[in-house]
Amino acid sequence: MRILIIEPFFTGSHRRWAEELQRYSGHQVDIMSLPGRHWKWRMHGAAVSLARQFNELTQLPDLILATDMLDLTTFLALTRRKSASVPTALYFHENQITYPWSPTDEDVKLQRDNHYGFINYTSALAADKVFFNSAYHQESFLDALPGFLRQFPDKRELSGVEAVRTKSEILYLGMNLRKFDKYSRGDKNEVPVLLWNHRWEYDKNPTEFFESLFRLKAENVDFQLIVSGEQYRSAPRIFAEAKEKLADRILHFGYAADFEEYARLLRRADILPVTSRQDFFGGSVIEAIYCGCLPLLPRRLAYPEHVPAAYLYEDDFYEKLKEIILRFREVTADKQTALSERVKRYDWSVIRKEYTAAFEQTG
Repeated sequence: MRILIIEPFFTGSHRRWAEELQRYSGHQVDIMSLPGRHWKWRMHGAAVSLARQFNELTQLPDLILATDMLDLTTFLALTRRKSASVPTALYFHENQITYPWSPTDEDVKLQRDNHYGFINYTSALAADKVFFNSAYHQESFLDALPGFLRQFPDKRELSGVEAVRTKSEILYLGMNLRKFDKYSRGDKNEVPVLLWNHRWEYDKNPTEFFESLFRLKAENVDFQLIVSGEQYRSAPRIFAEAKEKLADRILHFGYAADFEEYARLLRRADILPVTSRQDFFGGSVIEAIYCGCLPLLPRRLAYPEHVPAAYLYEDDFYEKLKEIILRFREVTADKQTALSERVKRYDWSVIRKEYTAAFEQTG
């Protein structure tokens, strides 16, 4: 099967997923993309640029697989002479209706943020098949659509919600987890090592994470800390504060120089406390669990799909984190191995069968 991935935002997890699908799926996969910057402009203008590239193709694919950053309706309109007979699928890594926008964003203040959500909606309407990277993502998007559409003055066409629902299914994020296998865990740490390996952004809720660590330190609870993850110029100020206040507990602070360093950091850590307010799947969480970290995850978002209930919390994050640290020596290797085995289902060696079945049904 010949698959054409169309990715307007070719960077980070979007790029990694596309390239790994190309490598591990077993299909002939080509990628048509634009650089991963100016995301708002990509959602507006990428369809025009990518349609031009598509119209220059000499061989058509058996399936067009676009991601949520593409205005699929515009793309299909501009390529209709060539694309009319080609099945189309849309893969949602995220969406702009239920993603928590920053309150400081000018588009929110001017109520222009709705336009990006509407692009997601009409793209889903236009696609033959719609895939979501988790059940939570699918449910939250479809449940939010009626309210989203009702804010418009008339002709809301709410029947479109059911049309999208009917052709939607879950297709979990495929990941190359086996690349971590060459990096083994060392001897058990005497002092538990906590890990942050997410983006340095407000939606990951770093304030609750670090303020809990400040409190643990004040109560003389012993721990060490690794802070990794992608950084941005406008990273929340709490990171700088944490670097100063927790200086004597920090083993690493900053973006890992390369994959080897990142893998070794994950293998060195023991506990993964997560406070995020947004995660449609949670790739960094899965990587840490696979590498043997004991997770403490909120009972929300996609996390309940990944781990047993015993590793979830509601409103008692600090209390549960403190308990895990104090009982750290009771954690057995069997528990860590069982969790690692549980998330192995997302590795391409396992999940590619699900991708093949989903694509063949679409094509």
